[in-house]
Amino acid sequence: MTVYGTPAPAETVPRRPRRGPRLLFALVALLLIGTVVVVEVYTDAGFSPDGTTPRDSATGDVPATVQDGGPIIGMDNGKPTSRRMPARTIALTFDDGPDPTWTPRILDVLAKHHVPATFFVIGSEVARHPELARRITSEGHEIGAHTFTHPDLARLSQWRKQLENSQTQLAIAYATGRETALLRPPYSSTSDALTDDDYATVRAVGAQGYLTVLDDLDSQDWRRPGADRIVQNATPKSDEGAIVLFHDAGGDRGQTVAALDRLIPLLQQRGYRFSTVTGQANPEAGTAEVWRGRALAWTIRGSDGILRLLWALLILAGGLIVIRTLILFVFSISHARRRRSPTWSWGPEVNDPVTIVVPAYNERETIVPAVTSMTRSAHPDVSVLVVDDESTDGTAEALEEIGNIRVVRIPSGGKARALNTGVALSSDDLIVMVDADTMLLPDSVHKLVQPFADPRVGAVAGNVKVSNRRGLIGKWQHIEYVIGFNLDRRLYDTFGCIPTVPGALGAFRRKALDDTRGLSTGTLAEDTDLTLAIQQKGWRVVYEENAVAYTEAPATPRQLWRQRYRWSYGTMQALWKHRHGHFGRTRIPFIALFSVVLPLLAPLIDLMAVYGLIFLDRRITLLGWLAMLLVQTITAVLAFRLDHESLRPLWTLPLQQVVYRQVMYAVLLASALAALTGRRLGWQKIRRTGDFSAAPSG
Repeated sequence: MTVYGTPAPAETVPRRPRRGPRLLFALVALLLIGTVVVVEVYTDAGFSPDGTTPRDSATGDVPATVQDGGPIIGMDNGKPTSRRMPARTIALTFDDGPDPTWTPRILDVLAKHHVPATFFVIGSEVARHPELARRITSEGHEIGAHTFTHPDLARLSQWRKQLENSQTQLAIAYATGRETALLRPPYSSTSDALTDDDYATVRAVGAQGYLTVLDDLDSQDWRRPGADRIVQNATPKSDEGAIVLFHDAGGDRGQTVAALDRLIPLLQQRGYRFSTVTGQANPEAGTAEVWRGRALAWTIRGSDGILRLLWALLILAGGLIVIRTLILFVFSISHARRRRSPTWSWGPEVNDPVTIVVPAYNERETIVPAVTSMTRSAHPDVSVLVVDDESTDGTAEALEEIGNIRVVRIPSGGKARALNTGVALSSDDLIVMVDADTMLLPDSVHKLVQPFADPRVGAVAGNVKVSNRRGLIGKWQHIEYVIGFNLDRRLYDTFGCIPTVPGALGAFRRKALDDTRGLSTGTLAEDTDLTLAIQQKGWRVVYEENAVAYTEAPATPRQLWRQRYRWSYGTMQALWKHRHGHFGRTRIPFIALFSVVLPLLAPLIDLMAVYGLIFLDRRITLLGWLAMLLVQTITAVLAFRLDHESLRPLWTLPLQQVVYRQVMYAVLLASALAALTGRRLGWQKIRRTGDFSAAPSG
């Protein structure tokens, strides 16, 4: 007697998993994602252009020397000072940059007319575009601070104000090797528009050594009123000097560029000279500030890169979901219509003898009703062989009162070895493998073996349904089974690449099992491993949707996790094992794309949905998520209709998307991590309750 499969070598015996590396990896991943979110939320805070926020007119604390003074305000020994630009001297100032599109164009105009200017930059944008800040200083322009993220400083706490300004200094130091003593608070305007809160900010930053630079003239280019109007707004009404406010970021600045190209020659003809605010170059920054700024910039740019990658992967996941849905609909409906055609047939009726092999390990709760259902098979010649893998709960004893079955007890060796033993002990050419927690309908076996009328068929996958559907977990798994078996398996059947003949109900031709030397003990998904191996040998594996079985699904979250963890891990093992050969090169990538890659990417949809609900446009984000739910619902309705199932359980689908799907994501990610780290898993027994309430009686 030949029994295929051998026990695992001593050095590969499964051992208790070490949680340290997994926990560390998970913590690092969470920290990375958390850092990306925090950095992106902080640095990408949306803002409106300067001057658009109305101000309270109260000025009780603002001294007359400031309110009626010039736009350059400082503190000298605690006393405010203010000054203006010299007569007929213009300081062009630009806020909210640097911007990769508009800052270079504005610099080109300034270079064309040999005019210096002062750029009040946002620190986070300097970190993202250091080359632009470097160009600003190298071409003789002056840089001032405009905070790190463009908040209203008057509404911030003191520590946040200091953080905004210090981080901007670090970014400027990294990009240019210089520092600045100029600060323009966002949403500021002219000195006579300062409120008490604004002036408190001016005093606070003045105490830190900053000069607050407001403006005399607002070009109002942020309104985009047209180049003519911008020129008019930026032209002094007398011969006094002026600081003029423009923007080099925050939207389309084409009108600003056109207006500057006209304004500068016009003022030069009127005898105006152009200068930076201080008329001096920015002083050099210390080495420590440069290096600290470099670390800050790398953090921001790294977070930007990761977020861009996440968005790209999200688009990829969305595209794959759309493609998968379309091909599921097209090929599944075509598959169903073809099978229901009056002319459809596998060939001559198959009535050959069949041996049902049932591997069992501590299955006392379910083994009796399961085996009893097998003995009632309508197939003409069926024998039932139970292989007891050294159970300790009286599994074999529970079967003593059932007639017409054989029970074989073997030393413990695992499910694959138990099945191989059953195959070796049977003499029939057709083998049906059924789990000990699965109930069959009287016609299940007969319908399952009909595809063997085609001599090219080596294995047949049955249609497995969840028997315990009373709780939410049961209903969710029921939905998952119906969709998976009725759409995915129809699709894989059409393309000739069914990944798994389920252990709950599958039929095999002995010759196909001989070609593959039976089930392997090298992977945890022995059914997937065997299915792929049979197809590697050139046999067809098909799906027979009319052969129905009912199996008990895990009833608790812990049991569900253990089962799916093992399935996911074993599937990855099997796909990697069979990646070579013609079948591996032509079919495994297709299977892996939709069974591994897409599920691994799918969590991004929910992750970015949460991100969008908190930080982006909530309405658009919610509509996008609801659109994905609609796709899932339509897919589920199609699957349930094809399988003649009641639509009633689908009321739980939205909750399944929010809760159950996240658990499955976590399982798949944990399994992928285990596979990448090479950690082995042992056999994980699922505790059964014997609930076959959804299975038809009799």
